[in-house]
Amino acid sequence: MTVSGREFDCLDPLLAALRLDSGRLKCTCLAVSRKWLALGTSAGGLHLIQREGWKQRLILTHKEGSITQVACCPHDDDFVAVATSQGLVVVWELQLERRGRPERVSVSWEHRGDVVTALCWDTAALRVFVGDASGKVSFVRAGSSKLGKGSAFVIFPVQTITTVDSRVVQLGYQDNRLLVSSLSRCYLCDTEREKFWRVGYKERDGEYGACFFPQGRGLGAGQPPLLYCARPGSRVWEANFSGEVLSTHQFKQLLACPSLPLISYRCEPQYNLAQRSPQSIAFPRLLHLSDQNLLSWTDSAVYIFLPQSGQVLLWTEIKDVVEVAVFRSELFCLHGDGRLSHLSLLSAERCVERLLRRESWTLAATVCCMFQHAVTPCRVRKILPIDRLEYLRSQLNNSTYQDLISQLEEVISKLEPLDSASSSRRSSISSHESFNVLDCGIYRVISRRGSQSDEETSSLISQTMLEEERLKEFSFIQEDESVEQDQPPERPEPDRSEAGLQFHLPLSFRPKPPRVALQAVRDSVSSFVKKTTEKINTLQMNSDLWARPDQKEGGQSDVGVTSAPFSEERDTEQSATDPLSVETYLQELREATERAISQIQDPMVLLDPACLGEILQEWLPVLERVLGPADENPSGVENPVEPGWEREHLDSSSTAPERGPEEQVKGQTNQEGDSESGPGPQGTERGPAEPIRVCPPQPLPSDLLGDLSQLASLSLDLGCFHGSTSCEEGASSFLRRYFFLLDPERAQRACAFRYRDQPKVRAAYIASLLELTRSSPAVEVIEKGDLLKSLRTLRELQPWTGPPLLAHLHRLYEKHGELAVRSFTQFYPTILPSDIMAMAHRSHFLAYLDNLVHSRAEEQRLSFLGSLLQPESLRQEWLELALSHDAPQKADTLTLNGQPRWRSHLFSWGYGRLLSLLIQLPADLASKQKMAEACRTFGYWTGYLSLCCQLQRRPEAFATICRLDDMSLLEGPNGVNPETLEEWKLLLQLSQQQRDSPGPAQPNGNGLSNGSCDSCSQVSPESLMLRLARIIGPDRAIETLEDCGICVELGPRSSLVCELLRMAEKRQRALIQTMLERCDRFLWSQQA
Repeated sequence: MTVSGREFDCLDPLLAALRLDSGRLKCTCLAVSRKWLALGTSAGGLHLIQREGWKQRLILTHKEGSITQVACCPHDDDFVAVATSQGLVVVWELQLERRGRPERVSVSWEHRGDVVTALCWDTAALRVFVGDASGKVSFVRAGSSKLGKGSAFVIFPVQTITTVDSRVVQLGYQDNRLLVSSLSRCYLCDTEREKFWRVGYKERDGEYGACFFPQGRGLGAGQPPLLYCARPGSRVWEANFSGEVLSTHQFKQLLACPSLPLISYRCEPQYNLAQRSPQSIAFPRLLHLSDQNLLSWTDSAVYIFLPQSGQVLLWTEIKDVVEVAVFRSELFCLHGDGRLSHLSLLSAERCVERLLRRESWTLAATVCCMFQHAVTPCRVRKILPIDRLEYLRSQLNNSTYQDLISQLEEVISKLEPLDSASSSRRSSISSHESFNVLDCGIYRVISRRGSQSDEETSSLISQTMLEEERLKEFSFIQEDESVEQDQPPERPEPDRSEAGLQFHLPLSFRPKPPRVALQAVRDSVSSFVKKTTEKINTLQMNSDLWARPDQKEGGQSDVGVTSAPFSEERDTEQSATDPLSVETYLQELREATERAISQIQDPMVLLDPACLGEILQEWLPVLERVLGPADENPSGVENPVEPGWEREHLDSSSTAPERGPEEQVKGQTNQEGDSESGPGPQGTERGPAEPIRVCPPQPLPSDLLGDLSQLASLSLDLGCFHGSTSCEEGASSFLRRYFFLLDPERAQRACAFRYRDQPKVRAAYIASLLELTRSSPAVEVIEKGDLLKSLRTLRELQPWTGPPLLAHLHRLYEKHGELAVRSFTQFYPTILPSDIMAMAHRSHFLAYLDNLVHSRAEEQRLSFLGSLLQPESLRQEWLELALSHDAPQKADTLTLNGQPRWRSHLFSWGYGRLLSLLIQLPADLASKQKMAEACRTFGYWTGYLSLCCQLQRRPEAFATICRLDDMSLLEGPNGVNPETLEEWKLLLQLSQQQRDSPGPAQPNGNGLSNGSCDSCSQVSPESLMLRLARIIGPDRAIETLEDCGICVELGPRSSLVCELLRMAEKRQRALIQTMLERCDRFLWSQQA
């Protein structure tokens, strides 16, 4: 059986929501149980995430250092053990059943000062075994209210078991036996009898793991567990429960096989069949995986063995693996950069089946072709019927995946049908069951009571339901297959087997939902559209109705009585519905289009926007007459649905969101209007919104459609529209009417550049995208409101295209707001910051931009931010945006006359890192001056001082420092250091003027100072003189003070510093004189 690793869930959004993806805060360890995924952080926090839905439930904080180890109790989800970097071990009781607050039920300082390297729970009791780097092994007993009153006073909560010869690498516990693996050997301890013995006789040197291996199935059922201990050279000892080595497994030569690829959305799987050289590996940990598998890993690969048969099940290359936690057949990998991976161990056919459920067509086809030997056998037909693989073939794009399609067709041709045993069982079931086919193509199976095959049917149902439950355990979207019962149940107590047969029986005659049901619904819809069209035409021909025009609902235009005779109107209607008339209009459109295309191919015309506009103005009226909306379309065509569109959008009736595109645009417009982001519309549209057309009203030849698309896109780029009062109104109307002719990506660029300051155009474009993507499977997931599942679905749609992804992100933002925007950084560069800025609230966009910039390495952030500034005017806009959000009040940073308040530069700015990068970017003189003025206006003095230095406005910087009164601003690489004696004199004069000004310096705001008020940190003539004395000497510094006309009485400390500087200067001069004399004597001796 071919087994592969599949990454179904991406936990990056979870880490982003927990803020564990930054450089400051990272995930350090992990553990997993039936209910929890526990993540320890470098800040001492323990995040408990509920595995069902990946929702965070609890955060447990520790002030005793970062979390180094975590372990979940295997038999009680209410307990978790944690070890910190200071050697503290804490056992938490979560108290979820009583809905109380989590509490520390046991705390152990037994390993204070040592690094705890291993934690292991007792499999039956509330007891945790602990091992550290010095070799000490102890246990902590968890006192709990579940044990009854007084239980904590009878037992010893902490007890040392033993101390081994070296660092503890791994611990394991099973049936009162504790397994301790150190750097040199393995030890087995009977915890009841307190006996110890070694496993094997040979020592080792390095990190080697060991674990128990339960024998729960097969011939070993009921036998005591085995022990597996890692040895050098890719070897593993197998020992019995008494520690006696039974055999040695050598995997070095077996690991020469090629590695199996990891099936993941992150990259396309590549399977290299070339043999590798034998691998000599030291297995640092051993874990029991699933039923009969043994897992280990290194920093570059994961290995899974079948130890009892001595085989390698698989090994796959995964980079930078630090720690792995397992639960059943699931793997959770922690990487060196803090990233998490969630992998599942599946057979190849199960992997393909799951991918088909998630509609990952490209990846499913790749796996089919890669493991075709596992897909072709007849036994796999129950999981992967032939029709499902044929449907997979139909979902691939012929132009993009031509090679993959040819390989998949070859695999389909090799598929083996079901065997005879399966056919006989099918006929047996068919003889005892009856079924009928509903109109939609679903088979309804009815069980016959009293038949002789009830036991067989019940067994089939139970097996099927168990299989379905197993599939649901990993399924991403729970597919609800509901069948409407046309008739009420005839019996008051329906048999459970009937319900099971209706939905879960995997028989060969089970309906094919992707094809049969879809075809039935398509035929039904086509028949309904045809009959409705005939009735409408009949009503239009009725003169009695035309004699009494009524007001139509929904904002439709009125049907009035005209002066023309009714006979002429009827003739017009009849001629309009004539196919010859439609062909005539299409021919007119083709001629006008060909004429326009031939004219714009002239280089002189193409380079002249005025000539291009004239040509397009001649072509646009013809387009309006033939393909315009129904009320303006003289051809009278009722915009029949194109068959291709109907086939693509059949599922939209059940999966599309309940709000229409007009409501979505209205909600978006209101949101933008309420926000502070500038480009939001200020008014509301009068009257109903114009309908959006994302499909052509009638079938068009491909060559004509291509020419129409070219001219329509050119009209949008140039702003040429027919009969429009303004460019904004014309572009909005044009987008809604002819979106089926436009290239969405080209239209997106036009909205971003030409129509950037016209919000109605942007709203019309987004509304059209929302209408275009309504039938996407991702819409249903987004509407359910689960952010993590929605993001995971969008990642599985890779490779992305900008416009559809932008529409889905709009839906996510409407649902989740800022939380969704913070996770949009993973979609860069498909979605640019300009798209997010037009979509989101200003403060939400700032959070996105800050996360995006700081997702890069520190040395790349400055250049990356510079690449985002397109156009350059965004620099000033983003700077003012960051200065006005999550910032101190102006009253705290500025005085009434606009001067800096005392020590106001010590206030924290929420986006200070982003502001610092924006200020450091190179720019022209005018831009730097605008930025300096903005920083001064908002009171961001740190940035203002930096810009003053860049603009060579050093006197302004010195005046600002004197008002801020902080000597640290004159020090360090970011300080404004005086470079000449003239600058020192200016600084001394400014400080004296500041001291002589009325009103003493006071702390900000409510009287609480932002920093220390030590006189040494204040900018005063005395402190400046001392700083200058260190550079030019105390005597010259005092002379400089006198030249400035400043009289300063030095305090005791300043006088002492001056004396020390004089002594140091004298000693330095004496030392220099001595060295010069020695050099002189040496030179004279050389001449002699």
